[in-house]
Amino acid sequence: MKPATPTLLYIDDDAGLARLVDRGLTRSGFKVVHAAGGEEGLARLAQGGIDVVALDQYMPGLDGLETLERILAIPGAPPVVFVTAAQDSAIAVTALKAGAADYLVKDVGGEFIPLLQAAIGGALRQAELQRARDEAEAEVHASRDRYAALAAEREVLLREVNHRVGNSLQIIASLLHLQANSASQDDVKAALTNAMGRVAAVAQVHRRLYTSHDLKSVLLNQYLEALLEDLRRSAEGNKMSRLTLAAETIEIDPDRAVAIGIIVNELVMNAVKYAYPDGAGPIHVELKTEGEDLVVAIADNGVGLNGKSDPRSTGMGQRIVSAMASKLDATVERDPDHNGTRIVLRFRRIRPTASPKPASAAAS
Repeated sequence: MKPATPTLLYIDDDAGLARLVDRGLTRSGFKVVHAAGGEEGLARLAQGGIDVVALDQYMPGLDGLETLERILAIPGAPPVVFVTAAQDSAIAVTALKAGAADYLVKDVGGEFIPLLQAAIGGALRQAELQRARDEAEAEVHASRDRYAALAAEREVLLREVNHRVGNSLQIIASLLHLQANSASQDDVKAALTNAMGRVAAVAQVHRRLYTSHDLKSVLLNQYLEALLEDLRRSAEGNKMSRLTLAAETIEIDPDRAVAIGIIVNELVMNAVKYAYPDGAGPIHVELKTEGEDLVVAIADNGVGLNGKSDPRSTGMGQRIVSAMASKLDATVERDPDHNGTRIVLRFRRIRPTASPKPASAAAS
């Protein structure tokens, strides 16, 4: 902020002109301090309290350009108006290039004092604007630093939350696994294994987020491989020795990864239960892109669907698959040309933007 009474340091060995400057600028609201040479002026600057400097070129000892260089080397140096003789235009240009705020031709006539006042007023305004710019830039940098620190702290917290949630869900899945292993009835064992797979599908996403460089996405191929490995280790794992995966490298947001994982879990478990009545057989999971779509297919070479008699067409598993497919805006279809059963899940790779509903539809 510009001081109410700015202090001018006038550095010039011309004592008579210095007295004129003192009288003229004091009447205009300035406090004037005189120094008769460069060394004296630098010593006065070191004491502080100077808002602007007017500096003559020709003085004994340090000349104006040498003094200017030393002034501008001072941290937070005040602006300098360089005073030259009429024939010293080259020196004036040199002074401006060196960092002087303005220059003024020395004239003992009546115009020098008003011109000097105008020059130092302009230099003060320029310095004030520069200070404001510097403060604004410093605030921008400080805000960026604060934002970066908050973002880093948020990421750490999210990783910790994902770690704890993943661990908790894994404990639940492990308990279901133990319960399934101890179950004597096949339908109970299957139900517990199904529940374990559903919990593991969610837990795997949180584990992936905890170790991922990006908390906004997971690698779907790695996620599905880990999910299938959990199923291989389950109570029904002896029926999944030929469970395979062929997957492209695809990133997807965590919410949709969970939905895909739950669907894969349900369809794989259905294939385990119904595809091979006489024992285990191959079950293949495929993940690929087709144009703008992602395609997930679960296939077996078993007995195939049989309309009314096949439990895969009804029940809890079917309702879960339908609910998750709805969340994905996906279609779920059977491949009629496959020898066995092949269920194909298809949805857009990029989540479509929801269009606003008309007022009448929203109210209905």
